[in-house]
Amino acid sequence: MNAVVTVVGATATGKSALAIAIASALDGEIVNADASQLYRGMDIGTAKVPPAERDGIAHHQLDVLDIHDDASVAAYQTHARTDIDAILARGHLPVICGGSGLYVRAAIDVLEIPPTDPTVRAAWQARLDTVGIDNLYAELTRRDPVAAHAIEPRNARRIVRALEVIDLTGRPFSATMPRREYLRPTVQIGLRLPRPDLDARIERRTAQMWHHGLLDEVTDLQARGLAETRTASRAVGYAQALAQLDGRCTEADAITDTTRATRRLVRRQESWFGADPRIHWLDADRDDLLDAARHLIDNPSPTTVTTPVHPTKAE
Repeated sequence: MNAVVTVVGATATGKSALAIAIASALDGEIVNADASQLYRGMDIGTAKVPPAERDGIAHHQLDVLDIHDDASVAAYQTHARTDIDAILARGHLPVICGGSGLYVRAAIDVLEIPPTDPTVRAAWQARLDTVGIDNLYAELTRRDPVAAHAIEPRNARRIVRALEVIDLTGRPFSATMPRREYLRPTVQIGLRLPRPDLDARIERRTAQMWHHGLLDEVTDLQARGLAETRTASRAVGYAQALAQLDGRCTEADAITDTTRATRRLVRRQESWFGADPRIHWLDADRDDLLDAARHLIDNPSPTTVTTPVHPTKAE
């Protein structure tokens, strides 16, 4: 066995439940690919499946970071691939599950994570502040026209990142851009729902987070310095709960803001995963969901893309 399965899609489509069902049926182990679920103590707000509800299935890349750590795609890639190799060595099926698109691709695709240097990045950020985004985009166009074509001209963060990588590597940023090329045979399953149904699920799920004790969870995290963290404090639900605890909004406002932020996240996830033609989409509410997923796994189509495909602007 040398294959990998992914279960991807938008928040609240039921990815975790399907991944556990697949792993139970096919002797698998699950590798988390949700960036927020990497953090210890962030359970309710990330919809992390409690240990008692994991059907005895081994889960990897959960609770591996302290809230003061910054989640890193490069570090995740190293650790997730180590987990996948070990799962395969045990003769089990790796089931990668999550909605953080770049983390999924870091685990399964040929993807080079370029280096970073805060000093170089700060220099380009200062240049951006001085000359403006149009001039910086023109500089990127001159130095790497392929990357410039793939990056939105107003996306300052990516323009700065591209120029930083060019300086650090001496190579075009486009040379490190993702390709849709699997490391090993992979079957990607995506879950989808009609927008009204998904919006209703998000609304219910958000209300349940508060009902199940999100404020208590955030209070405990706040005592550990959650508000001062760079990454964890910005997670959807946690930022709003902090605002409520600080008296900057009411509970009703916090729930409403979280619902809106989750819907915005869903649109980004749909854009990211929708751009990948290798994903096999299934309706999340179908009665025979597990059977349909198993059919895809047992009868894989030629899904490995060997020709490099550079990302679109949506990615």
